[in-house]
Amino acid sequence: MVSQELIEILRCPACVRETEGLLEYYKESWFICQDCGRKYPIREDIPVMLIDEGDKWVETAKEDLPIPPPEK
Repeated sequence: MVSQELIEILRCPACVRETEGLLEYYKESWFICQDCGRKYPIREDIPVMLIDEGDKWVETAKEDLPIPPPEK
């Protein structure tokens, strides 16, 4: 499980320079940017906050995200 402290400080790396880049913590498996819609998987309790990774899931609806996220 991701610590509450980390949840509070993480921001979307693609948006944080121009907006707040706030993230929604979704089903303990994803962070979803409230600005751009990129979705960052959490694998083995480690958020994968790479823009390329977020881009892979941007078109996937929140309800359709695999739980748990695939390994790669």
